[in-house]
Amino acid sequence: MSLRVNLGENSYDIVIERGCLKKAGDHLSLQRKVLIVRDSGVPLQYAQALASACKEPVICTIGQGEEHKTLQSYEMLLARMLSCGFTRKDCVAAVGGGICGDLAGFAAASYMRGIDFYNIPTTVLSQVDSSIGGKTAVNLNGIKNAVGAFYQPRKVLIDADVLKTLPRRQVSAGLAEALKMAVTFDEDLFRLFEEGDVDGNIEKIIEQSLKIKKDVVEKDEKEQGLRKALNFGHTIGHGIESQALDGSLFHGECVAIGMLPMCSPDIRDRLLS
Repeated sequence: MSLRVNLGENSYDIVIERGCLKKAGDHLSLQRKVLIVRDSGVPLQYAQALASACKEPVICTIGQGEEHKTLQSYEMLLARMLSCGFTRKDCVAAVGGGICGDLAGFAAASYMRGIDFYNIPTTVLSQVDSSIGGKTAVNLNGIKNAVGAFYQPRKVLIDADVLKTLPRRQVSAGLAEALKMAVTFDEDLFRLFEEGDVDGNIEKIIEQSLKIKKDVVEKDEKEQGLRKALNFGHTIGHGIESQALDGSLFHGECVAIGMLPMCSPDIRDRLLS
């Protein structure tokens, strides 16, 4: 299936389909130079699958974790494109989680004043949340997302098959962002979590989370009002995360902790049950 994010000239489609990574050439314009950005935790085969559909692929690997979401990593991506002769007609594609998407998107936003960007998220967190909406950024001086831009992708591919290689803890951490959507916007999605069969409903959870985020972004692209609700749990969560840049806690785990003191007692009890 496909969802359309309606943002005028910045509108784009989200393709939700098992196996769509292997058919990326059918969905994306890849007959040009493509900087494929992956983090070291993503199986190389995913980047290679995308590269096989590209005319001139350049695979660039960044380190895994918040400690690599830096100006140095960002500069490395820009320098790689410059040395490979990328022009405004070329593009960037992220194959990885939220950190990879943030870095690759920011590089695309600023190289030659902006080139096409495709996002192919490979974690639960990035599939349900961070891959759409246009937030790109790097950390600076211990502050998360201190430098960045709103820059929408040209298209997003959501392939649930790539989640099979994820450790259980990472899946659970990513689902915290979907749970955030449920707490703030969707009682039915919340009840789906309460039923307990998360694995059996993973595609439904991804789809519903994306619909919620899409609707919010369409109403408030630059986070001037309604979209701030999607930061629920992040005020405390980012504070915790800033003290755990060694990777001992995942982003979703920090958000989950951050939601608890902000909930009403009855919702908190349901979250903890």
